[in-house]
Amino acid sequence: NCIQMMRDRLKANAIPIQLPIGKEDHFEGIIDLVEMKAYFYKDDLGIQIDEGDIPQNMKELADEYHVKLLEAVADHDDELMMMYLEGEDIPKEQLKQAIRKATINVDMVPVTCGSSYKNKGVQKLLDCVVDYMPSPLDVPPITGLHPEDEEDEHEELVRHSDDNEPLSALAFKIVTDPYVGKLAFFRVYSGKMESGSYVLNSTKGKRERIGRILQMHANHRQEITTAYAGDIAAAVGLKFTATGDTLCDEAHPIILESMEFPEPVINVAIEPKTKVGQEKMAVALQKLAEEDPTFRVSTNHETGQTIIAGMGELHLEIIVDRLLREFKVEANVGKPQVSYKETIRKAAKAEGKFIRQSGGRGQYGHCWIEIEPIKTGDYEFENAIVGGVIPREYIPAVDAGIRDAMNTGVIAGYQVIDIKAKLFDGSYHDVDSSEMAFKIAGSMAFKEAMKRAEPVLLEPIMKVEVTTPEEYMGDVIGDLNSRRGRIEGMEARSGAQVISAFVPLSEMFGYATDLRSRSQGRAVYSMQFDHYSEIPKSVQEQIANTGNPR
Repeated sequence: NCIQMMRDRLKANAIPIQLPIGKEDHFEGIIDLVEMKAYFYKDDLGIQIDEGDIPQNMKELADEYHVKLLEAVADHDDELMMMYLEGEDIPKEQLKQAIRKATINVDMVPVTCGSSYKNKGVQKLLDCVVDYMPSPLDVPPITGLHPEDEEDEHEELVRHSDDNEPLSALAFKIVTDPYVGKLAFFRVYSGKMESGSYVLNSTKGKRERIGRILQMHANHRQEITTAYAGDIAAAVGLKFTATGDTLCDEAHPIILESMEFPEPVINVAIEPKTKVGQEKMAVALQKLAEEDPTFRVSTNHETGQTIIAGMGELHLEIIVDRLLREFKVEANVGKPQVSYKETIRKAAKAEGKFIRQSGGRGQYGHCWIEIEPIKTGDYEFENAIVGGVIPREYIPAVDAGIRDAMNTGVIAGYQVIDIKAKLFDGSYHDVDSSEMAFKIAGSMAFKEAMKRAEPVLLEPIMKVEVTTPEEYMGDVIGDLNSRRGRIEGMEARSGAQVISAFVPLSEMFGYATDLRSRSQGRAVYSMQFDHYSEIPKSVQEQIANTGNPR
């Protein structure tokens, strides 16, 4: 029973408010248990709908479920409970209000039925969304920060869902449209947005002009002049806005929420199948990167290849598929490569000295640095120079040299993270010293210090959740263990087991196929990036030698 599965697996108080008339090929309509009427669909487009009495052969079943609905709602409404116990007729509007109150409080979950393929029941579902789901007025007002106080988080600003308040809206999706160009989907939290007006992108600190505002429907769009509080629409003409940016009134700036997007963990080389597709592919990839903040495009300067990076195999497969479907670009894709990182285990000091004499003015840069591991996931630089042994204007050059060197580590050439560098000594030449010389000296010192600081490779670890029937649990756990996985826990969910584990991304390639074959297609999994962790020595040596853990 579908309703019982909802209760068991989702732990939801699922209450049907509709019943289907017929099933599968003979699905003819639905019975509305609130209005106690039947709706019959006469075509496959859901356009011709006849309202009528409940069929005689379903009258008894409809009455039974109507009573169950009344009992479920009465449990959460005292006035309705009294009317029900005294046998009074409950007005339809009062019943709807009670269902809405219980739904918003998550005391019950109304269940509807229908067929989206044949467009049956969809109309009543949308009516239920309007009747029972919370409106913007039913949720707490949105809070944000003043752009100038965002880092300190001093001043918390509140915006109520009111057309008369200052404008605040969040751009939550960017889409490239073949007809109008860049479309920015946004939700208005307060105030109103008008086409032709100017707004402030407080995230970027840029002024934007709202060209046109479109109300998007499934297969068509409607141009509107104003979007009010609570509305979701799309704007044409925004130049600087990206996913997660706040659009607001210039006189009342606010930043609603800053979205943090994880760094990509997997990358592949991509090239067009024809020379003609080279330019088209570059434009298409740029547009896709604008839409998706977790998708990155770069060029490998050593090989000249175009590299695309994302959150997993499936993510990149969809990108390549979209290149073909939407931009008509056929591409060859290389094997997936994991984005490893490098770091150090202990502190170390090293000297970097760059001296060149070439007849005229030479080059002289000399510095001593100390590096140590930190846990912030970033890079810190400390200037501990005293007495002017290195002039102040050359300090940023040493920092820049270290940053450049961190892009290619000493083990396998991967990016270095979690390091603090301290510049504490050095020397200079009045004539020969230059920023370039100190930049090279900083880079040399870092490379040497890292070799002495017990460098290690880090690999991305994914949080994996596998839902499998109980009879395949042993095979699934054994397979995860063979992939260097660490089982975190298991939870029973009505005949199925949910296994949580941490598994290195490099071991998860092709896992979907393996899981299907081990469970006869009945197990499913999801995974997301969690953290970086040190690689075992034996695997590290393989990667350092071949660039591939397998």
